[in-house]
Amino acid sequence: MRAHPAVGDCLLALSLLSIDLLVLLTQATDRHRQPWYVALPLDVAMVAPVAFRRKYPQVTAYVILVLTVPHSALQLGIGSATASCIALYTMVVYVGRRQAALYVVAQLAVAVLQMWAHWAPGGWITLIIIVLIFALCWVLGEFVGARQAYHAEVEARLHLLETERDQAGRIAVAEERGRIARELHDVVAHAVSVIVVQADGASYALRSDPAVAERAVRTISDTGRQALAELRRLLQVLRNEEVTGEPRIPQPTAESLTDLAERVRTAGVPVELSIDGEMTGLPAGVSLGVYRIVQESLTNTLKHAGPGARAQVRVRRTENLVDVEIVDDGAGKARALVPAPDLPGGNGLIGMRERAHLFGGILQAGPCPAGGWRVHATFPVRLDP
Repeated sequence: MRAHPAVGDCLLALSLLSIDLLVLLTQATDRHRQPWYVALPLDVAMVAPVAFRRKYPQVTAYVILVLTVPHSALQLGIGSATASCIALYTMVVYVGRRQAALYVVAQLAVAVLQMWAHWAPGGWITLIIIVLIFALCWVLGEFVGARQAYHAEVEARLHLLETERDQAGRIAVAEERGRIARELHDVVAHAVSVIVVQADGASYALRSDPAVAERAVRTISDTGRQALAELRRLLQVLRNEEVTGEPRIPQPTAESLTDLAERVRTAGVPVELSIDGEMTGLPAGVSLGVYRIVQESLTNTLKHAGPGARAQVRVRRTENLVDVEIVDDGAGKARALVPAPDLPGGNGLIGMRERAHLFGGILQAGPCPAGGWRVHATFPVRLDP
């Protein structure tokens, strides 16, 4: 019924028509009853507008008001009274108080004129009952209208909150990607500088020391390939707008994790750092991504883990992967790890996810089963150009 309210209105109209038909049948032996070819069409015309009351509430109400006059005068049943009450309720809910007030005045005027034309003892009591019924319909319409307005406001606010949350997430992603792009700009600039220096050295040593020249050329080749891969990722991340005015400084790498751990220890969180394998020779973007993920994770430990928390950082390099795991024993609810796309909330997690995905890695973050928080990321050692 909620999905298709017109179905309910049609059933309501059929119910009213059935009641009027029963009244018509009970008057079969009454010599004052109206002919069926007069009563039946008027009954149908009286209740048919009820089926369209939500789509055309004002038109429906005044059609019912006009048909009430002959229907009541011929005493064809309670369909006119019931349809009038439904019309008043519909006006209050779907049109507004001002139009509903004009409509109820018109209804009362019609009722008074009909009672004046066919006045009988106890007419004032009947009029009072009609007024009370109309008042009840008005109050019911006010209640339902207020509830519908409240639900509409709640839905609008929920939609606005969802939109703001999505926009905040997109802004955070854009800011993080812009930051990554600026860092990669420095990486590529460094690689190009190395190529230029090695090329100059190779040109000087080409005749006097061919072995040195050969090593310089190999260095140029390796550095060029690595810079080309980084540059392609840079072009994917960059947007049309350039961020200017920020200083260009050397960016940290995975080899700087020891200094990072020492700074966090100085800030008050004991950090146990374990590095398995050489961190040299990693692609510059991957090395920077490892550093930033560890940095963001330890920063979150400082902010959210609470007093007395400890952190463990384990970085392991294999032939094809760099595995990074940061675990703390601070405050946290035990639950299963969630994949990065379903992470709740913070821009720090969004930034870590973007870094991991940018370089073909995977990120997981969430509470540990025994308490605390765990961040786990893997990066490929080599980037496909």
